Amino acid sequence: MKQFFKFTLASMFGFLLAGVVGFFLLIGAVGALTSGVSEEAETIQVPENSILHLKINYTIPERGNKGSIDFSMFGMPGFGKEMGLQDIVKTINDAAVDEHIKGIYLDLDLNSQSFATVEEIRKALFAFKKQQKFVVAYAEMMDEYGYYLASTADKIYMNPNGTLVLNGLASEVVYLKDALDKIGLEPQLIRHGKFKSAGEPFIANKMSNENRAQIESYLGSLYHHFVEQIAKDRKKDKAFVHAVINELKIQQTKQAVDLGMIDGILYEDQVKAELQQLCQLPKDQDPHFISSNKYKNTNVKQAATTDQIAVLYCNGEIVSGKSNDGNIGSVSICEQLKRIRKDNNIKALVLRINSPGGSALASDVMWREIELVKKSKPVVVSMGSVAASGGYYLAAPANWIIAQPNTITGSIGVFGLLLNAQNLLENKLGIHVETVKFGEYADLGMPNRPLNPSEKQIVQNGVDLIYTDFIQKVAQGRKLSQDKVDSIAQGRVWSGKDALKIGLVDELGGLDRAIEVAAQKANLSEYRTIQLPGLKEPIEQLFESFSSEAEAYFLKQQLGAQYEWFNAIKKQCKYQGIQTRMDYTLSIH
Repeated sequence: MKQFFKFTLASMFGFLLAGVVGFFLLIGAVGALTSGVSEEAETIQVPENSILHLKINYTIPERGNKGSIDFSMFGMPGFGKEMGLQDIVKTINDAAVDEHIKGIYLDLDLNSQSFATVEEIRKALFAFKKQQKFVVAYAEMMDEYGYYLASTADKIYMNPNGTLVLNGLASEVVYLKDALDKIGLEPQLIRHGKFKSAGEPFIANKMSNENRAQIESYLGSLYHHFVEQIAKDRKKDKAFVHAVINELKIQQTKQAVDLGMIDGILYEDQVKAELQQLCQLPKDQDPHFISSNKYKNTNVKQAATTDQIAVLYCNGEIVSGKSNDGNIGSVSICEQLKRIRKDNNIKALVLRINSPGGSALASDVMWREIELVKKSKPVVVSMGSVAASGGYYLAAPANWIIAQPNTITGSIGVFGLLLNAQNLLENKLGIHVETVKFGEYADLGMPNRPLNPSEKQIVQNGVDLIYTDFIQKVAQGRKLSQDKVDSIAQGRVWSGKDALKIGLVDELGGLDRAIEVAAQKANLSEYRTIQLPGLKEPIEQLFESFSSEAEAYFLKQQLGAQYEWFNAIKKQCKYQGIQTRMDYTLSIH
């Protein structure tokens, strides 16, 4: 009886404690909402001789949050008021024409990005400098991504004890065959496209020659573009920059100064003293720093016209159903496309695609709705970091496709994956399955047995049919012959720079350029832009963040550096069914 009361009281205490914690979380959420609304509504006054403080110490998402909730108040890093890529670009563009803003203080840290994301910010910074304004970059630690952004600056400074990592680009693929063998799972992979590598890690322990060739090709394209641009920015020879990287000549920040890759080693207060001089202020007067988060609320005016260009964001893996948790849901996107098609005020559509692909069926459903929009209004595609496989499927019908030189695209191929768990069930777990069926193929694809030869052919026929349909649609959209598309397809991945050469994209550039092209094609001189789908309310973001991001946060704490490998394996195991998808585990560092 004592044990009963002990556990009962413990349970009651736990319940009450959870209630108290929940109450304070709710109070915190309401407080965050209130502060967010007040900040959004506040009119920001920008004093003369102001400097825009652009702090990039996080992985930049495509879109930022609605409102200004700072989730980090709950003790979880990475839940803060992070600006999205387009918020950052717009803020820089606004600051370029603001006479009160004299320059930008680019405050960098070591964070993984994508080169296509950095490329878009670089373009905005170069445009900013053309207005006779300065950009100064400072960091304690930088890798290639941070340095690629910093190289746009007039001056690059680093902490005397900081670290600059310039050692090249690498990409790993996680192979699972031995691991699956050990637990008794047999992957049954059926694909079309000799370069289609997304299912390869299930059936091999090392790269195929074709996969290695394509990775060397697109990674080499990204690397050579990086070296070329750095050499141009720092006024160096390309061979010199390559040698700096290849021979790891920078192991201390002093060496970076001696080689001319940065301009000095200073502490942050010394950098701010330099900024004071650039603003030509007296020694007793500090420059005014305005954070990019605050400044983004100062310029929200749109043209006074009813004509609109819709920017529809398609971010994440492609799935059937509603969009959620970073996925592109065919039902949700089709609802938006129907709205765009029927709204007479919307004169053009810009599809912003950032996706490695996914479900072949969901891709085709959305393709049809994009085709219907195209019949009445121009459709322009802006590719982000990745627009490959199913992501390219969505782009194919567009009137014009724009990518960054370091966008990952192509991967026009199809694969099907079924897992045979017979060995796991019978020999590892002692589970035996007996089947009664009417119809020769009634149990086709069941995980308790392997496919027989005739069933494999049935699945292969389905994969081949989808591949043929895929290349026909690409040929139709790009005005190329099917033979030409087939020769550059086969599941092969391309950089945006190489995709331009072979006709898969029309132009290199970012979202701003895509909107300009859409306006030209719709004959618009004045227009408003609307971003779809609308961002969720802050309270929705709060609870969704606790359900999904909190899980990832705690896993990262437990697994440390191994989290990325765990996440890669977890995502690979979602590949069952017929997919138009590139290798989702692609990482470049």
